[in-house]
Amino acid sequence: MKKQTGHRQYNFPDADLYVMCKESIKNALRDIKEFESYGYDKGRLKGFSNNCEKFRKLPDDDEMVGDQMIVTEKKYDAAEKLKTAIRSIMTRVAIKYGNRSGRYRKFGTAKMGDMTDAQLLFCGRRVARVAYAQIDFLDDVGINEKNITRVTDACKRFENALNIQQDKVADRDISVEHRIVQGNKIYQELIVLCNIGKDIWAESDPVKYEQYTIYESNNEQKKIAKARKDKEEAEKKKKTEK
Repeated sequence: MKKQTGHRQYNFPDADLYVMCKESIKNALRDIKEFESYGYDKGRLKGFSNNCEKFRKLPDDDEMVGDQMIVTEKKYDAAEKLKTAIRSIMTRVAIKYGNRSGRYRKFGTAKMGDMTDAQLLFCGRRVARVAYAQIDFLDDVGINEKNITRVTDACKRFENALNIQQDKVADRDISVEHRIVQGNKIYQELIVLCNIGKDIWAESDPVKYEQYTIYESNNEQKKIAKARKDKEEAEKKKKTEK
């Protein structure tokens, strides 16, 4: 059974998480004396910063998808070369026996274009095996060890390309999982740091309190900032009217 991918505990981009963490670390350094009274010292802050840098250096999904696309293209190319080698054999078999005969059908190449990767690989091996078995009867239409070897070599290259692609898919899955784990780790530390920061400035400094507030999105932050601005303008208007 395939392992389920971990759940991201935050719903904003990884880049935003990194920036928020670094900004909060900078604020905490400014307020380190107050933080130390909560048992949160420079050592822990440095560890948090180091984890943020490790997170930043992780390959993102675009990189992994790009690598996967490259090897997938190579797999498609290897598949087409295998199909071409198979068709070269089957054209000769059709000349000898016709494409509706039992001997032609024995090669199992019907609907080759619709085959899965695994089916195509098995088909190529079967074509080579059956061709070898009938090589003496097909010699007059040009089937020989050379064009049969072309099929077997194409099978090997296709299988190798297929394995590389599957490895890249697995690498991407592992990378995504690792990034989620690391992201959640620094997000949890961010919450701890910001809760301390808000507690420090809750009653004495609303500006600094705001600096430790985590917003789920930039849009939410803009709405709150707009509401605050509207409130300030309304208060100024009241004072003017008086």
